[in-house]
Amino acid sequence: MREDFSNILARAAARKGGELALARLMPYVASQEELVDLPDDRYLAMMTKCINQAGFSWKVIENKWPEFEQAFFGFDPLKLSYLSPEQWEAYASDRRVVRNWQKIKALQDNVFFVQDTSRQWGSFGAFIAQWPVTDQVGLMAHLKKQASRLGGQSALWFLRRVGKDCFILSQDVVTALKASGLDIAEQPTSKRDLVAIQNRFNEWHDETGIPMSCLSRIAACSMGDNHLS
Repeated sequence: MREDFSNILARAAARKGGELALARLMPYVASQEELVDLPDDRYLAMMTKCINQAGFSWKVIENKWPEFEQAFFGFDPLKLSYLSPEQWEAYASDRRVVRNWQKIKALQDNVFFVQDTSRQWGSFGAFIAQWPVTDQVGLMAHLKKQASRLGGQSALWFLRRVGKDCFILSQDVVTALKASGLDIAEQPTSKRDLVAIQNRFNEWHDETGIPMSCLSRIAACSMGDNHLS
């Protein structure tokens, strides 16, 4: 039986100390104009940060990030596109960055992904801005196919951190979705499950008018061990 989102919202507010306390936990959602105006280098930088944080300590990457910015020329796609194969290979022994060749190669590949997309749409931000939030799973599939190492949680966190309105499939969110009556796997990755999740978020959005990012955060706060002690 499908649970109304009003019940999920009430449960999350009770767990977080009230509606105002819950409101303070909501993620930032950028406007269409802000997404368009964000430079290509910031999209490339955030892709790289999320890829490097996957399976690694987020805090370590955050602390090293100024060195990443320096080593990779502020993630300027044009400057990076001029690097020779030997210069790219040299990053595998550069202490300023994570010396993981697969992740370095992902940046090399994503330079051209960002450039190609930017040429087609006028900017990478224009491409991100135009994609409808009601088809997030389509955008996730596109990033997984066209970009390098930008699938699963890396894609979700990339979108969230640049301000794109999107849901995150954390364990608490998945638990909330299942509790709402959705028949999905504990770790939903199949097309069937992702389409079902998209449809449920679309229903919640139509029901409440609340942004997808906030629906996701509210769902997470309604479950798990994250409530106030």
